Amino acid sequence: MEFRKTALEGVLVIEPDVFRDARGFFLETYHLERYRRGGLAEAFVQDNHSRSIHGTLRGLHAQLRRPQGKLVRAVAGEVFDLAADVRRGSPTFGRWHGEVLSADNFRQLYVPPGFVHGFYVLSENAEVEYKVTGFFDRDDEFVVAWDDPHLAIEWPLAGAPLLSERDAAAPRLADLAELPPYEPSPDQPR
Repeated sequence: MEFRKTALEGVLVIEPDVFRDARGFFLETYHLERYRRGGLAEAFVQDNHSRSIHGTLRGLHAQLRRPQGKLVRAVAGEVFDLAADVRRGSPTFGRWHGEVLSADNFRQLYVPPGFVHGFYVLSENAEVEYKVTGFFDRDDEFVVAWDDPHLAIEWPLAGAPLLSERDAAAPRLADLAELPPYEPSPDQPR
């Protein structure tokens, strides 16, 4: 199992060990001790599962006062999944990391609290599962426009994305009065 750090503090790409034979495959999608050794010590409290058709873009979502970390994986199909740093005062504010997650590559992306999360469906349809570190609170959730020019995300779009009404009307970062604060980890220089 490989835990790969990205250029964004706390964003991890996990490459699990997959054991294949003529019958199929087996893998551990989460193991508390191994994930802690890999740098992911958070406790997960809820699992979520979504199914979407090709061209669907979900995001960019986060919670403000009750932030959630998300451990994301595609269990069917393929998605372009991403984390964008929107923590006010962060040295990487406005930067993002994208990763193709698929049922074939088994890769996972960890999106830390304070980052917005979104994904775009590349395959005919896709099912995404993710564990979260905090309970969902609709009143605490905020959205950021998927095409915010400050983020300048390079989505691998195949035409106009399919959006929910809420995502289509999402504000830009510059229009949000409140964003999560940046709180450096103890091992980060201030």
